[in-house]
Amino acid sequence: MALLDLALQGLAVFGFILFLVLWLMHLMSIIYVRLHLHRKRSEVKQPFAQLSGVSLLKPLKGVDPNLVSNLETFFTLDYPKYEILLCVQDQDDPAVDVCKKLLGKYPNVDARLFIGGKKVGINPKINNLMPGYEGAKYGLVWICDSGIKVKPDTLTDLTNQMTEKVGLVHGLPYVADRQGFAATLEQVYFGTSHPRSYISANVTGIKCVTGMSCLMRKDVLDQAGGLVAFAQYIAEDYFMAKAIADRGWKFSMATQVALQNSGSYSIAQFQSRMIRWTKLRINMLPGTVLEPVSECFLASLIIGWAAHHVFRWDMMVFFMCHCLAWFIADYVQLTGVQGGPPSFSKLDFAVGWFIRESMAVQIFLSALWDPTISWRTGRYRLRCGGTAEEILDV
Repeated sequence: MALLDLALQGLAVFGFILFLVLWLMHLMSIIYVRLHLHRKRSEVKQPFAQLSGVSLLKPLKGVDPNLVSNLETFFTLDYPKYEILLCVQDQDDPAVDVCKKLLGKYPNVDARLFIGGKKVGINPKINNLMPGYEGAKYGLVWICDSGIKVKPDTLTDLTNQMTEKVGLVHGLPYVADRQGFAATLEQVYFGTSHPRSYISANVTGIKCVTGMSCLMRKDVLDQAGGLVAFAQYIAEDYFMAKAIADRGWKFSMATQVALQNSGSYSIAQFQSRMIRWTKLRINMLPGTVLEPVSECFLASLIIGWAAHHVFRWDMMVFFMCHCLAWFIADYVQLTGVQGGPPSFSKLDFAVGWFIRESMAVQIFLSALWDPTISWRTGRYRLRCGGTAEEILDV
C-alpha cells in the first residue's frame, strides 16, 4: 500500500507539472504570435542582408489545381536580386510544361529549369534539388515547397531577419483560406496545436524547423557538406537546421507565415501526413513517446485526476472546464496566426477542433504500429537516429 500511495503521489505531481508546462506553452505561443507575426515592414529594423542575392530552390513534382497560381507569386516578388531555380525530377512530369509557360510569361525574371535531378541518397527532395543547388549563384539559399504561396514582400521579410549572427530564417507553417471541411481541419491544426509546440520550442531555445520555407546561408551548408550530406535522411530539414545550429549560428522566424496552398487536400491526406510526421519524430527524438500527454483530452484527464486526488475536486467537472479553457486559448491563438478572424465560423472551428483533438491519439498509435513511410513515389523504412532505407519492390 505504501508503494501504491507513493506511485499515486508521483502521478499527481506529474499532473500538476504537466498543467504548468502546457499552460506556459499556451501563453508563450499566444504572446509570441501577437508580438511577432504580421508586423508591418516599417516596424522592422533596416536589414543586414537587404540587398543580398537569394537563390530560390523550388522542388516540383506533379501538378495540382493551385500550382500555377502558387508558382506565379514567386515570379512577382518585390525584391531587387534573386533567381528562381525550378527543379523537376522527370522529363515527362507535367510540372515541366507549367515551368516553361511561366518562364515564357516572365522573361525578365532570372529563372532556370533543371530536369533530371541527381541521385545522391535516398531523399527524393534532395536528389531533385541537387542540380539547382550546384548552380545557385547567390550566398543565400531559399528552399521553399511547391505548395507555398507568397506575398510580394515575403522575401524581403525573410532577409530582414537574416542579421549578422543568424544562419537560418524559417516561416511558421500555416494554411491559406480554402473551401471545404478538410481545409478547415488543416487550418485548425496549423493554427493551434502545431504552432503551440513549434513556437514554444523556438522560444525556449529548442531548434524546431520545418523545411516548407527556409532561408539559409549557403556557405554554412557547404561547410556541413552541402545538400548531399543530408540525402541519407527523410527529414532533411531537421538535420540541416541542426548542422547550422552546431556551427554556432542562431535562428530567426519570419514575421509572415509560410502559407500552404495545395490544391489537393482531404481528411485522409491530412491524417496520412500527420502519421508520417509523427513517425519521423519518434525515430529522431525518442522523447516524442510523451507527445500524447500534451494533447488536450488526455492531458485534461491526467490533470483532472491529479486535482481530484489532491483537492477532491470533481474530476469530470474539472475535465470539462479544462477542455473549455484550452478550446478558448486555441481560438485566440488561431486568430493570432491568421492575423484576424478565420474565414470559417466559430461552429466550424468547434467541430474541426474536436475532430482534430480526437484524432491525436489514433494518429500516434498508427505511427507506432508501422515504422515504414510512403513519401512521394517511394516507401522507406526508418532507422533510429533519423536515417532511412528505401524499400524496393522485387
